[in-house]
Order: sequence, then C-alpha cells, then structure tokens
Amino acid sequence: MKKFALLILFLGTSLFMVAQSSSAEDLSAFGEEGWHVLVEDAFAESKETGKPIMANFTGKDWCGWCRKLAAAVFDKQEFKSWADENVVLLELDYPRRSKLPEELQRQNAGLQQAFKVRGFPTVWVFDLDKDESSGQFSIKALGKTGYRPSVEEFTSGVDQMITKANEAGRNQAQAPKG
Repeated sequence: MKKFALLILFLGTSLFMVAQSSSAEDLSAFGEEGWHVLVEDAFAESKETGKPIMANFTGKDWCGWCRKLAAAVFDKQEFKSWADENVVLLELDYPRRSKLPEELQRQNAGLQQAFKVRGFPTVWVFDLDKDESSGQFSIKALGKTGYRPSVEEFTSGVDQMITKANEAGRNQAQAPKG
C-alpha cells in the first residue's frame, strides 16, 4: 500500500505539471502507435471504456529484451486486436541514446520509483481512479509481468490478472456488510 501512496502523491503533482506544460499532441510522437505516453491520457481512455491500463516500462533504444517483447508480442496484429478489446496501452520509455522531453522524464521517473521497477521490460496492469476534489489519483494494481515469448502466453497472463481482480471485486461486493 505504501508504494501506491507514493504513486498517488506523484500523480497528484507531476501530472498537473505535465498537463500544464505540453499538449498530448506534442508528446504523442514519443510513443508507439496505439500507445499513450501520458498517464492522464491513459486514465481518460480507461475511465471512458472501463478497461484497465497496461503500462509497459521499456528502454526501446537500448534494452534487448524490450525489443524482443515488442517484436514477439506488441508488434503483432493479434496483440493489437486483443489490446483494443481488453486494455488501455501506456508506454513509459527510459531511453539512453535519445532524450525525452523533461515532463515525460519526470513522469516516467516518478512512475518507475512508485512501481519499484528495477528491470526492463516490466509491464504493470492496473486500474486508476481520480478524486475530483483533490485531483489525486489512486491505483489498484492487478499484476505485473515481463518478457513472454508469444502473444498467446503474454495475453493469457494479463487476462488471468484481470479475471482474478474482477472475481475479487465481485466477491468483495457480495460480502455481507455488518
């Protein structure tokens, strides 16, 4: 829980600065097609569609396993079709050979710290909610994964995370209060 309290604090302040300093159009060129680069944009789509966010922590320009995951899974039409139906995609890049805009660097560094990401690729699946009065986000982690060699293996793992979270939510909702 402590980890996610950090995320709430980070998201409550840093995303406001990102939203104020850049438009999504300016930053969209830094992500792959179909992937958001701003948490705020992923949140908006997630809220609209009811789908969880799937965040890919990657080092596109230096991480061999990240490139293998992209080639084996993310670049495949089968994955893209599955993602359109099931998740909102968020790419958090940590390049070494190129430079991201300062606001993306701050956002990504804060998320890396909040999620305690130490290796790449790391993929977190989560639900995000926002308290409209305070502007702060809260998060419900559904699970994490890393490299998987096929679309089927990767998506079935994420599907299991989502199913398990949905079942836990249903069980909690059905529990008698008292």
